[in-house]
Amino acid sequence: MKRRMASRSVSLTSTFLLLAAGGVAACDNDDDYQDEGFYCADENGVIVDEDNCDDDDGRSGGVGLIPFFIWHSSSYRPGYGIGQKLPPGGNRFAYNDRAARQRFGLPATGRIANGTIKSSVVGKGGGSTGKSSKSGS
Repeated sequence: MKRRMASRSVSLTSTFLLLAAGGVAACDNDDDYQDEGFYCADENGVIVDEDNCDDDDGRSGGVGLIPFFIWHSSSYRPGYGIGQKLPPGGNRFAYNDRAARQRFGLPATGRIANGTIKSSVVGKGGGSTGKSSKSGS
C-alpha cells in the first residue's frame, strides 16, 4: 500500500526548499566586499568642513542646531567640495557614533578627511546605525 503525502505537507516542504534556496543565493554574492567613500555633511547631504565631524576637539556635533553626519556610499569618490550636495543613494550615521565608525574601518574618534575611501567594507552600504537616509531626498 502506497502512502500519499497530504497537500499541506507538500506545500510546507516546497516553501521551505524555496526559502532555503533563496538564502543560499543571497549568501553566495561575490560582491560582499567593496570600497566606500566617506564625507562629513549636514542632514541634507551637503558637504561641510570635516572639522565639524571631529569629536576630539570638544565640539558638540554641530553649529547651533545643525547636526553633522558621516555620509558613505560605494558611489562616493574623492573630489567633492565643501558646499556640494552628495549624489543620491548614500547613507549616514552620526559623526560621533563610535561603533558605526569602527564597523567601516574608520577611527572610533577624531577627524575623518572628506573623500576618504575605505576598501573591503562588508556589504552594500555597510551596516550603518542611527537614521539612514538617501541624499537625494
